[in-house]
Amino acid sequence: MEDLDREKLAGFWREVGVASDQNLALKAPKRVEGLFLTLSGSNLTVKAAYNNSGSCETENIVGSEIDVSGKFAFPGHREIHVLDTDYQGYAILRVSLRWNNRDFHAFKYFTRSLEDDDPPGFWKFRELTADTGLYLAARAGRCAKVLKQVSLGP
Repeated sequence: MEDLDREKLAGFWREVGVASDQNLALKAPKRVEGLFLTLSGSNLTVKAAYNNSGSCETENIVGSEIDVSGKFAFPGHREIHVLDTDYQGYAILRVSLRWNNRDFHAFKYFTRSLEDDDPPGFWKFRELTADTGLYLAARAGRCAKVLKQVSLGP
């Protein structure tokens, strides 16, 4: 994405959908439900809320923007690339990681809302990932709700 306004990307995001041609990316026991993004200089801090077999867990990771606008590298051979966003309703990310000497990639669709899937953004996600193969639609989970409440306050 050219000319990404990183400051507008900050805040809460709920994972709504995942697309990947790799089954492992869709069947992980530890599923992301929500993200809270903060920026400081070229660094992006991601507070992720996971549902791990019914239990909520959070993880904080700090990455830094690399050569391409909207592409961030994180420890553990992980990258996040912002492919498209309107900042207020949806964001489409490409997430890459290296695990057991193999590269895994998934496209992820996020919205700001705990309830709404932002249909125009979701159609963009479907168009972008039409050749990807496997899809998974997420349900609004309690881990995402807790992350939003804790991160934004009462």
